[in-house]
Amino acid sequence: MGKGDRFWVAARKNTALKDAEAMGIVADSMAVRIALIERMEKGELTLAEVQAELARIKRTAKVVGMTTRARVFREA
Repeated sequence: MGKGDRFWVAARKNTALKDAEAMGIVADSMAVRIALIERMEKGELTLAEVQAELARIKRTAKVVGMTTRARVFREA
């Protein structure tokens, strides 16, 4: 790996992640995460509940035919 290659690899992975989120195949997308944080800020959920909900979303992603942000980033 030459000098600067890691930068371009990370840039490609981030682009793939943004594209996957735009296509709607990422279960734990930033929109979902932001919605959970907004619910926490309103007082509907606690931090522990938000973390548990995010873990549930990640766990069930493959079952419902979606993927996770980590998987998209790793496989890009």
